[in-house]
Amino acid sequence: MSAATLTPAAPTSAGRPPARRSFVRDTRIVLLRELRPVARDPFSLLFGLIQPLVFLGLFGPLLVGSAGATLGSDVWLWFVPAVLAMTTLFGSSVTGSNLQLDISSGVHERMLVTPLSRSAQLVGRALKEMVPVLAQSAVVLLVMLPFGLRPDPLGAVLTLLQLAVLGIGVGALSYSLALAVRKQEWMFWVVQQTVLFPVMLLSGMLLPLETGPAWMRAVSTVNPLRYVVDSGRAAFAGDLASSAVAWGWVAAVATAAVGLTVGVRAMVRSAD
Repeated sequence: MSAATLTPAAPTSAGRPPARRSFVRDTRIVLLRELRPVARDPFSLLFGLIQPLVFLGLFGPLLVGSAGATLGSDVWLWFVPAVLAMTTLFGSSVTGSNLQLDISSGVHERMLVTPLSRSAQLVGRALKEMVPVLAQSAVVLLVMLPFGLRPDPLGAVLTLLQLAVLGIGVGALSYSLALAVRKQEWMFWVVQQTVLFPVMLLSGMLLPLETGPAWMRAVSTVNPLRYVVDSGRAAFAGDLASSAVAWGWVAAVATAAVGLTVGVRAMVRSAD
């Protein structure tokens, strides 16, 4: 390493140190870096659609037969928003595995010694989650239109945006988990699967919680995904002024805020 490399940056002519790098610019650099593999391999997005389409194709008809009398003609307006939330949850919760690959290969350590802001490295990764969430959700909506799905157009758009915000938070938490367990890949998947399915079931995603036991309904009140699912159903039905939509946004924004806060702290600590 040359002496010039070890020499600290000289102050400016005014006697001040050089200006700090722009957080927005650093975030954009990391975001574009994370999007390149997605652009080069769009089939990975299509592969992520297999599970939600299987649920729609197999579980949907069962739901029509079992709960059709209760939900009436609005079965798809009730079920499709839940499947979109499930797609967001599944897709964004596994993204920490990509960071584990970077840790194992040494890419993460090389990124930490770059001038890029540590917080920007986490935020840029988390913002990337908006792209697959919006792309996959849009495909699901298009696939379901020939089968009778008729959502409120504005409600559908607002639901997709809400899910994108939720995906940022869940993705950031997934990255935090990857940083916490480091190279122990098995631990990442154990924790991810242990948390994922209770959160999904306690959201009323697959079956109405109203028919469940009292303890399950009580526990579900602290599950942010429940409010996002309820919000999507209300928005798809065109009830945009309902409290369910408002609470859904509160839950999505709160999840994003908590996820980014925890993730940024984990990223900063990983540099120590």
